[in-house]
Amino acid sequence: MRASNLVRPSLALLLTAGLSTLMAPAGIARAATATDTPVTFTSTEQLAPGVTYGSFQVDTPRGVTVGYLLTADLRKNKVSLGLLHPDTIAQRKVVSAMTTDQGAIGGVNGDFFNISETHVGVEPTGSSSGPEIADGEDLKFAVPTAQRFGPGIAPGTSTRDVFGVGVNGKARVDTLSLTGEVRSKKGTIALSGLNQYALPVDGVGVFTSAWGTASRVRSTCGSDTDRNAPCSTHTYEVTVRHGMVTSVGQTPGAGEIPSDAEVLVGREGGADTLDDLVVGDRVQVDEKLVSEGRPKLTFAVGGAPILRAGAPLAGLDAKTAAVRTAAGVSPDGKTVYLVALAGLAPASAGFTIAELADLMRSLGADAAVNLDGGGSTTVAVREPGQATATARNNPSGGVERAVANGIGIFVGRH
Repeated sequence: MRASNLVRPSLALLLTAGLSTLMAPAGIARAATATDTPVTFTSTEQLAPGVTYGSFQVDTPRGVTVGYLLTADLRKNKVSLGLLHPDTIAQRKVVSAMTTDQGAIGGVNGDFFNISETHVGVEPTGSSSGPEIADGEDLKFAVPTAQRFGPGIAPGTSTRDVFGVGVNGKARVDTLSLTGEVRSKKGTIALSGLNQYALPVDGVGVFTSAWGTASRVRSTCGSDTDRNAPCSTHTYEVTVRHGMVTSVGQTPGAGEIPSDAEVLVGREGGADTLDDLVVGDRVQVDEKLVSEGRPKLTFAVGGAPILRAGAPLAGLDAKTAAVRTAAGVSPDGKTVYLVALAGLAPASAGFTIAELADLMRSLGADAAVNLDGGGSTTVAVREPGQATATARNNPSGGVERAVANGIGIFVGRH
């Protein structure tokens, strides 16, 4: 029998009991490194019909870890998920502020992001490693997997993996690809990037007004196998406005991109193809993100898969414990579990990624992803009747860290 077909305990009933112990369902084949320690819920509250928030603790070999759980029942016609994000892609903001500003009732931090740099003279962009879709709009694609930040990922996964929700209102873990091209009388150029801090070697990417004002030089640094590889010395940039090339140059620029313009950046072979374009050429640029699953995603955030079909993925790290954030979904795609661990001692023994996968399965998730952790891990909640959301997990840095994005739970947004 597949784990996803097993009957699981009712999380809602456990939470409403106020203080309950949840064991993973019997009969599930566990990874050798997973923990069988019960999860004890220590508090719970209903934020809105279909949305609950609670705290729990787990005894680990390293001590007690406290965690926080937001659940969203997407069967309620007024409950939905959405991308928490700053005004632009190459920007960061704390989760509580994004939750408040966008009108969410609660949320957690999202994907790993470009927070530090080894390339001399190149500033971190603050943008995420994986794709982003917000309200049906494709905001960005994924950097090459070797250029991501964060811990190692399971074999067979990549930066293209996401946690999202389809137009049918069901959440799922999926994988995205980019389809796009630049067409002119001189030929067609394939696109391999959209608003991302790193392009594949020999690639061409497009930057839109959604990117913001950050420098585009970082997109030509590193390689497909080494994030710290030198920046390319063979680059080219083309600005297109109203379908016409308005400027060209050999170095990626910075600054605001008008809403009616697009900037094309190429490196190595991609630079050679862009070099054929000159000011005055008519150009059409098209791009879209395509998911392996169906139907189309209206919301997506990058995440590293850790649980699939009710079973932890092979190759998950079982040694390094840390403060972590995760998102999971029930087998029917209608119940979402957002987990954030406490950030400060004595309640911050943390989980390994293998333990995190086991926790998500115990809560009822059939599929789940690991999100950014450490000082980025944040859960923010806006109490009923309150105008602002506050962070609840005592982030490990002592204060909230500004992050690239997050997952928000919304009520009445439809």
